[in-house]
Amino acid sequence: MSKSRVLFAVVLLAAAVAAQADVTVTPAVVSDYDLRGITQTAQKPALQVGVDYADPSGLYLGAWGSNLDFGPGDPQAEVDLKGGFTFGDAKDGFAYDVGAIYYTYVNKSDYNYPEIYAGLKRGWFSAKLSYSWDYNGTRESSYYLSTTGTVPLPQAFSLVGHIGYSAGNYWDRFYGGGYYDWSVGVTKKLGNFTVGLSFIDGSDLPSGRSKVFSTESRVVASLATTLPWSAD
Repeated sequence: MSKSRVLFAVVLLAAAVAAQADVTVTPAVVSDYDLRGITQTAQKPALQVGVDYADPSGLYLGAWGSNLDFGPGDPQAEVDLKGGFTFGDAKDGFAYDVGAIYYTYVNKSDYNYPEIYAGLKRGWFSAKLSYSWDYNGTRESSYYLSTTGTVPLPQAFSLVGHIGYSAGNYWDRFYGGGYYDWSVGVTKKLGNFTVGLSFIDGSDLPSGRSKVFSTESRVVASLATTLPWSAD
């Protein structure tokens, strides 16, 4: 199945559920699909769509899709499924998030892998630990520890900083050890849309295929919205 057909199917699913209670749809366009400091689209643009259901109890379910560029051949699209539970209040104390996500790669199922995670948030600060025992379908373990700060600024701007560290048997085996990634950027609310601009950098990992899976520093722009739009 081509990436255009996969993304069209995701958009149709998003349109079908957008009007349902407790369901939100988040379409976005980014100049590069960055995953933990590594480009997933060879530093080319991506169309991404997320569909999320949130229950008042704290239970949530979701699906997310994006086009890819891993070089010639498949996969050309990714569709992820997730579920978890949130509890607590980040305004008055700590909020917590535990869950699992399954990454799937269309026409390349041997890349598929599961990941579990736990996170916390308080005010503008959040931290998260993710772990997979079969990263990228290699039967090797990997974990990712990250912290993110989102500081509100005047005129509907926000300053966003992020630091992450990847390590585990997968990174030891294929790259000789773990690596860091970091980013700093700004977002701006414009009505129902959010625009963003980030500078991303970190440890240099060998790629060997030009911009495919590159970790070189770059600037990434984004435009996103969440449906249904507020009536305000």
